[in-house]
Amino acid sequence: MFDAGEFVKNAVEEIKSKVKGKAVIAVSGGVDSTVAAKLGSMALGENLYAVYVDTGLMRAGESDYVRGLYERMDLNFIFVDAKNEFLEALKGVVDPEEKRRIIGEKFIRIFERVAKEKKAEYLIQGTIAPDWIESGGGLRDTIKSHHNVGGLPEEMHVEVVEPLRHLYKDEVRKVARYLGLEVAERQPFPGPGLAVRIIGEINEERINIVRGACKIVEEEIEKAWQEGKIEKPWQYFAVLIPVKSVGIHGDRRAYGYTIAIRSVDSIDAMTASYSKLPHELLEHMAHRITNEIRGVNRVVYDISNKPPATIEWE
Repeated sequence: MFDAGEFVKNAVEEIKSKVKGKAVIAVSGGVDSTVAAKLGSMALGENLYAVYVDTGLMRAGESDYVRGLYERMDLNFIFVDAKNEFLEALKGVVDPEEKRRIIGEKFIRIFERVAKEKKAEYLIQGTIAPDWIESGGGLRDTIKSHHNVGGLPEEMHVEVVEPLRHLYKDEVRKVARYLGLEVAERQPFPGPGLAVRIIGEINEERINIVRGACKIVEEEIEKAWQEGKIEKPWQYFAVLIPVKSVGIHGDRRAYGYTIAIRSVDSIDAMTASYSKLPHELLEHMAHRITNEIRGVNRVVYDISNKPPATIEWE
């Protein structure tokens, strides 16, 4: 049986033994990177720098929340605004694997720049087992190249340390609860951000559409959960499908995008089943999305399980 206390003790000692000097840690505000940051802080103290990169592909209010989170944890926090850098690199890119490779390399180069400034030789990541399992290698097929594994460039100027590498999401949550972290129950958000919730090419218009749709889905599902109408799903969000269809706004013809709502229940992210949300909740989310987000006139609900689908669409 997994013992969170024993794991914390061993992980802190492992970090101390591997990191000789200073390190930067890639943080996102999610449970994995926050647990890794706490363990790194326990091992290295002031020799750890927590680096958050705003890619321009974050959820509504995400960067403000993350800044507050790590300031409350009393970490050496560094905020990097790299919106223009990421959007320029992703211009015209459609293939999801290419998106992930570009994002993974961009992250590493930014972390390397910060590491050089701080004279740090190590990069700590919150990589967990599903990340490297799905990224393939050896006899494993590549399901999707996670940006922090398959998206890493071949040539790197920092040594990567992954204290959570052999844990699954449910175990990471147990460690987060043991450490008293406020993110213990926070739903997962992919490292590539909204880039993998926009099918096809990424641009400002599409980012704004999916960001607004994700916000509505999160607000309505969390409201229904707080009111006792549903069990809280494991993960829930919106996806922009680059398919336009004819609709009606008022008494005028509209030609707009389609949004897919995705909500799943899981334990370890290796398998998942779609959430059986009440029809009234789905209808209310669809009504808000089509009325509040310009350019959207159709909403569908994804009832695929994992497998055969994955949780995120890309």
